[in-house]
Amino acid sequence: MPIQAQVSFLFMQIPSWLFGAWVVQKGFIEYPVGFLKMIYKSSFTFEYFVFPAVSAIFNVHFPKDRSWFVKSIYILSFPTVITIIEVNLEKYTQLIKYLNWAWYWSFISITFTLLISYGYYLWFFKKIKNMYGNS
Repeated sequence: MPIQAQVSFLFMQIPSWLFGAWVVQKGFIEYPVGFLKMIYKSSFTFEYFVFPAVSAIFNVHFPKDRSWFVKSIYILSFPTVITIIEVNLEKYTQLIKYLNWAWYWSFISITFTLLISYGYYLWFFKKIKNMYGNS
């Protein structure tokens, strides 16, 4: 796994954990069934593995040299797919339950978090390049 993916993965665990814990604590979302349910009320699998992995893919393959239209489609495609999956999980399983939440809040928060992650990715590797050059 390239260092870019590793940095992206590790960085995303922080905002994902913070936001995931916050929405559960505030009573917006509930996870009736889950891994480590007794000690972590949010979705451990999503917050620590799935979303960080998606973020790593998003950052490493971002079409930075393409048109704004291609970038916009790319940016919107990730939260769209994740939100569709989440809505179906909410509707057909006991893995997630919306209490005071709607699909569009997921879409907005996922989009915002991915863009924060990409901003950090750009900042971090610009700093590394400035410190060590192209090597």
